[in-house]
Amino acid sequence: MANIINGKAISAAIRAELKEETEAFFKKTGVRPGLAVIIVGEDPASQVYVRNKRRACEEVGFYSEAYELPAETTQTELNALVDRLNADPAIHGILCQLPLPKHLDENEVILRIDPQKDVDAFHPTNVGKIMIGDYSFLPCTPAGVMALLERSGIDITGKECVVVGRSNIVGKPQAMLLLHANGTVTVCHSRTKNLAEVCRRADILVAAIGKADFFTADMVKEGAVVIDVGMNRRADGTLTGDVDFESVAPKASFITPVPGGVGPMTITMLMQNTLTAAKQAVN
Repeated sequence: MANIINGKAISAAIRAELKEETEAFFKKTGVRPGLAVIIVGEDPASQVYVRNKRRACEEVGFYSEAYELPAETTQTELNALVDRLNADPAIHGILCQLPLPKHLDENEVILRIDPQKDVDAFHPTNVGKIMIGDYSFLPCTPAGVMALLERSGIDITGKECVVVGRSNIVGKPQAMLLLHANGTVTVCHSRTKNLAEVCRRADILVAAIGKADFFTADMVKEGAVVIDVGMNRRADGTLTGDVDFESVAPKASFITPVPGGVGPMTITMLMQNTLTAAKQAVN
């Protein structure tokens, strides 16, 4: 049976370290890291994320602001808010919760956020820095995966790594981070032929396609490390990942559960990015 990678425990340990680091930084500089979160519309999932981010800021000792804008907010109004936050020295990180209502241009907002305050690491400047391995910020979910691997004592060097999913938020940056850690990386997607066969080669399998219980035991190599980035709801309302945990866990050496695996790490890495941004702002 696999070792369960406890994302809640690892996240709590990192947040405790961040709290200490934040207090030391504040004593030295008089600056408290500040995060602004923008949400447009009434999306219930986004509102939950915003509440969790606010709690996380309180936990590690950050200053935070939340802007809950009506769904009919115009692009001009949203852009003006981003410009104001870019110019505010008390705000070191700006996060605009996606998805936005359809009449708003997400790319325009991403491009408008100052790259030095882009704690989601979505701006092309930061994406390019990740590509060349000279980055300040990392996208929060892939960074969380790397922290889970590192803190679980899993060496990536020379391992066959398979990432299933090619999104800009998870799949692509995840592949680059594994490559920077000396993994041999294959990226799979909906057009990949013989997907199960490719997955069975993986020493480290990262599942990030958003399909409930898609990855079954016959797709996993004996002793593989299985990282489940998926977060899906079954018909009965229960949460599950992209991996069929019950069938895969006996075959894997390490596995992340859903919930309680990668999920808790995402906001923790956002806190890490915000502290990094604050430190860069005072240097």
